[in-house]
Amino acid sequence: MTALRTESGPRTPGRPLRAVARVTHGPVPLDFDRLADRLPALQWGLALAGEADLELHLACTDRHELRAVVADLCRAGAARVQVELVLRRLVPAGATAAGSAPVVTTTPVVPTAPVVTIATVVTTAPVVTIATVVTTARSTTS
Repeated sequence: MTALRTESGPRTPGRPLRAVARVTHGPVPLDFDRLADRLPALQWGLALAGEADLELHLACTDRHELRAVVADLCRAGAARVQVELVLRRLVPAGATAAGSAPVVTTTPVVPTAPVVTIATVVTTAPVVTIATVVTTARSTTS
């Protein structure tokens, strides 16, 4: 990832890279509490009924920690992990803190250069595949 500026929120100082990981269990369901104890980047999560079993909201120090979290999830028994970067948190006008999801950040992520890189990480244990999309003001490929 290049040219992506992120900002820490009040609840996660020093962890500017926000991401959402959608996890599909392997043969044995993952233990959320055990994951939370092992992964400081894990802020909160949701148990889902659908294609993914868990949606984990992460706040990482950098892309290296994000990769380490994905690898940890695979070692813990995840069959599939899909990671998407959070660009900004959207809150309806007039929403109260008590009625909304946990606050991760209210500051939009704005690029500091004309290049914005957004990465989607999809893993199927034990293979890790990373797809990167680069958009610029000029035509540039990576």
